[in-house]
Amino acid sequence: QAQLVESGGGLVEPGGSLRLSCATSSSGASINVFGWYRQTPGNEREMVAVIHVGGITRYADSVKGRFSISRDRANTVYLQMNSLKPEDTAVYQCYVRTAWGPTWGQGTQVTVSS
Repeated sequence: QAQLVESGGGLVEPGGSLRLSCATSSSGASINVFGWYRQTPGNEREMVAVIHVGGITRYADSVKGRFSISRDRANTVYLQMNSLKPEDTAVYQCYVRTAWGPTWGQGTQVTVSS
């Protein structure tokens, strides 16, 4: 079972930056993928960025060049979000995958508005 604790959401003006953090832990099975997803009302959850334990990263086309995902040795995963746009407004959920399957965090609200 994986445990996720997210932080870092909030309100930011267009063009601003935010950094999301997610402290992760897992008992019994190693985490092999870390990531961030987001969801807006009435829409399906979409992948924002993922990072594999080997370091390979993947981003949604809409955030390439603006967002950056990273992970530290304590298995805290970060999402640095720059040049934020109003369309980035969403609930952002941390994600991990182990041999037992995926786990999502509760989510943190990011609102981009002037």
